[in-house]
Amino acid sequence: MTNPPRLEQQRSPMAAGLGAWQLAWLAAAVFVVSAGYGALMPLLPAWLTPLMAADGQAEVARHVGLLSGLYAAGVLIGAPLWGLVSDRGGRGRILMAGLVGYVASLLPLLRPDWIGLAGIYASRGATGFFVAAVVPVVPALVAEHTPQDQRARRFAWLGAMSLLGFLFGPGLNAGAAQVSAALASAGAGAFDPTDLVIVMSAALGALMMLGLAATLPRVAPAAPEDDTLPASADRKRALALWGLNGAVMFVLAGFELGIVLQGQQHPTLSSREISLMFAECSLVMLGVNALLFFTGLLERAAGRGVMAAGLVLAIAGLAMLAQHRSDAWMYVGVSFTAAGTGLVLPTISYLAAGASRRRLGATMGGLAAAAGFGQTLGSAAAGWLFGAVAQLSFAWLALPLLATLGTLIVRPAWWSPEDPLPRSPRVPSDPLPQRHPQEP
Repeated sequence: MTNPPRLEQQRSPMAAGLGAWQLAWLAAAVFVVSAGYGALMPLLPAWLTPLMAADGQAEVARHVGLLSGLYAAGVLIGAPLWGLVSDRGGRGRILMAGLVGYVASLLPLLRPDWIGLAGIYASRGATGFFVAAVVPVVPALVAEHTPQDQRARRFAWLGAMSLLGFLFGPGLNAGAAQVSAALASAGAGAFDPTDLVIVMSAALGALMMLGLAATLPRVAPAAPEDDTLPASADRKRALALWGLNGAVMFVLAGFELGIVLQGQQHPTLSSREISLMFAECSLVMLGVNALLFFTGLLERAAGRGVMAAGLVLAIAGLAMLAQHRSDAWMYVGVSFTAAGTGLVLPTISYLAAGASRRRLGATMGGLAAAAGFGQTLGSAAAGWLFGAVAQLSFAWLALPLLATLGTLIVRPAWWSPEDPLPRSPRVPSDPLPQRHPQEP
């Protein structure tokens, strides 16, 4: 009589499901590291200028670019490494280590005159490396503790929190300036707003540590019996998703840089209009995530079809931007491109969450590394493209998306979450008489 224990084993993954507070703390961790990036990036010139008083603004700008690249390099190196380690050492431990490292890497920036230029470089590289422990591990942890019929909504929620963090980050600078003025008017002393941004970012990270330490699941869910996808098939699908994620982020980075450069190439565009286009892009992508969350679209539609629709939207938006003759068409093109990429990116994460649980961390880590790599290449390539062919660069940026759309059509098995073995429970409706015919 082995059937009852076996059924209990099948229910064990669901028994370790995430509660509302656990999910809220995990989403908040994603929000905090995204907000920290958005808040600290504008402060780089403020740290560098006093240390480079003898150098010109061009040299400061060069170091700002190098520091941004070093942060991205930290993510590229750290994401696959942390994801792989989390598959073996436990996701909760890695997530906590990442947050501890994130906070510790921020504190030296309070005294840039002590640590010097080399210290600022080391701090930014370390911040990227430890943020890379949060970016892939949170979705991996959510995926393994979430039933498949709820996974799409939760991944849309995580994506929305990341976008909200990026939008909130610059606001943290404005808030720090107001806090500094309030403290000065109250006679508490003069506090540099830059230092307050660092303190607030570190404090939010420390708060995440406390919240997650109290709420993280203590025991990993048991692997389901149908988690038997061959390593070769799982790896093939992961590589396809990594490539798609890198291609979309390549285009998205080039698209965003192109919006900035349009202000130089079109005198009628003001800096205010450029800022409005960036806000439009973020809000449209946020709206798409909300649509996925409230409708459960990914649970009802094939992921390949959703990605194909998103790619068509993005290609149409880039075509409009390449041929536009008025600012109004630019806004339409930005909306289409943002909506298309906003559909594709959460779908990629959702499909990646279907990887074997034994390789889930490595899959998510590779996804984050591919995104960082594509973003870095996209920024570099777009700078050259827009300098060479200006507005037509948007059409060239559509080519990787066209190639990806062709791959979706030609290789449908790469994008199926059920390839190639069935993942449904293999429990017959009345197994005991078949297995023990001698029993009465």
